[in-house]
Amino acid sequence: MQVPLLHQQQGDVSNLLVEYARRYETAEFLQGDPSWFMHQVSGIANQEDMAFIASVLSYGSRKQFLPKIQQILDWSNGEVHQWILSREYHTRFRQDDNSAFYRLYSHALMGRFFDAYEKLLSRHSTLGNFVQQHATDASQALEVICGYFSSFDVSPIIPHDSRSACKRLCMFMRWMVRSNSPVDLGLWSQFIDCRSLIIPLDTHVLAQAKRLGLLKSQSPSMHTAIQLTQTLKEIFPHDPLLGDFALFGYGVNH
Repeated sequence: MQVPLLHQQQGDVSNLLVEYARRYETAEFLQGDPSWFMHQVSGIANQEDMAFIASVLSYGSRKQFLPKIQQILDWSNGEVHQWILSREYHTRFRQDDNSAFYRLYSHALMGRFFDAYEKLLSRHSTLGNFVQQHATDASQALEVICGYFSSFDVSPIIPHDSRSACKRLCMFMRWMVRSNSPVDLGLWSQFIDCRSLIIPLDTHVLAQAKRLGLLKSQSPSMHTAIQLTQTLKEIFPHDPLLGDFALFGYGVNH
């Protein structure tokens, strides 16, 4: 009879997660994952913008949100940076169109989001340039991004502040910061240390972490995300978000 992992030695759990991280951080992970889209465009600006858009649309069912990300990739012909700067998105997201684009995101809301993002890009060229001016670690970067968008009435897309788990933004940060990965781009690795990243926490990750005895909290809050990240640092001290791949692998296999 197999002993539940919750009662196994911590060393056994650590070894298991190290093995799952090794097994699942591969190019094959991209298939069916929103990170796939940022690998379909060329150039730092396009990759960063595509990643940001993919991350904010990544909630709910993958079967529903992946086609929505694909639409934006198609509409921009892979030149998403210029598509935003030229305001071509106005032909798709009119301010007077309150019909749903994806779940709680109306076409008008998406238009406001892109208006806010266009203003940032026009002034700073890239989101990375903007963040680098104001942040030296991942927590500060989250606060800076939330703070900027908070004045544009787009809170369903970008949280007003970083008190919530900020799962989608934490995922975006992983993509931007972790380097030498077949999945993550590492575009911001020069100014943000991957050891400061916070795990993207949702109910699925929370459930896997609890099953493994890594967490006791029931709440998918930023406090809980930080707690779990600190625990993962004990297993992956130089790269705690390897634990994101490990917990994914554990969920697939258990």
